[in-house]
Amino acid sequence: MKNIYLKAGKAQDVFNELKESLKGTLTLNNEEYNLALESDFVKGDIEGIAFQEGMTYMQFELVFSDDVMLSMESFKTSPILFVYCSEGVLKHSFGISGDKKSLKKYNSGVLKSTTSINSILYFEKNVPIKFSIIGVGISLTTNAHNDDLINKLKNTFLNKRENYLDIRFQNFKITEKIEEFNGITQTGIVRNLLKKGILQIILAMEIEQHTDSFTKISQAITCLTLKQIDEIKRISNFIMNFPSEQFTIKFLAQKTGLSPNKLQEGFKLVHNRTVNDFITFMRIEKAECLIRTSDLNISEIVYSIGFTSRSYFSKIFKQKYNCSPKDYKYNQNSIAKTA
Repeated sequence: MKNIYLKAGKAQDVFNELKESLKGTLTLNNEEYNLALESDFVKGDIEGIAFQEGMTYMQFELVFSDDVMLSMESFKTSPILFVYCSEGVLKHSFGISGDKKSLKKYNSGVLKSTTSINSILYFEKNVPIKFSIIGVGISLTTNAHNDDLINKLKNTFLNKRENYLDIRFQNFKITEKIEEFNGITQTGIVRNLLKKGILQIILAMEIEQHTDSFTKISQAITCLTLKQIDEIKRISNFIMNFPSEQFTIKFLAQKTGLSPNKLQEGFKLVHNRTVNDFITFMRIEKAECLIRTSDLNISEIVYSIGFTSRSYFSKIFKQKYNCSPKDYKYNQNSIAKTA
């Protein structure tokens, strides 16, 4: 087993340490870090971004050729960490002799240490692992923009025992937000603002889900198996890639091997939408992208994404973006001219 020691510090320090330990290629673009790893020991990527408000996001997608133990320095004012596992198994313990807990696929965890006992992550050799971490500093001086959120996080997560890792089934609303975060295509300050806004929404959702009301969602999850959830996510990606297709419930149910009722139940769990609502949502997302990036007129866009009524398209587009498609396109053109 290979041991790696990581000192606490700013995002830049963390990435530099990971670069030295894992022998990767580190790039920095618009305050976003990317550590590309391509060696006999480890392959994959580690990405991340830090904000002045004390929020940090990191995503790990790795395969090690040997068992690895990553020890992270802890201290009293260590940040609260929200961990989301989307592939493989991530094991954790407080100290080398502490009890190990496992975050499996579709698990999420809240991690906080207020002692000097290190947090240790364990990676199995030849097992792909993909997980994301959102870190929130709780010792920063709050301001008018973040004091309410930080105080709520403190009240929700700092009244527990000294060292804790709470693991539960993932909230798929948060999963969608993470996917939205990773899928942002804008550049510059707009990209930065969008990412910061999504992280703040995720943190607000974390506060909300750690209330008694979230137990209802947890109970609903037991009705679906992990394999069925995988099928829901697979068919969702298919719809995302081909939103203009005229999908039917019967076709999608056959493609997933699920009953129509189970299909609807899965979409409500994973996306908080019915199947038809999800298809419409994906078409509107595609339309917004085409308005922003193509030279197609509105009518051409409407029919290219599978709608047959321009008036219906305009109605639901306005519901989401608070303006008509025509005005949205005009505003985008105005921004482009002044950029």
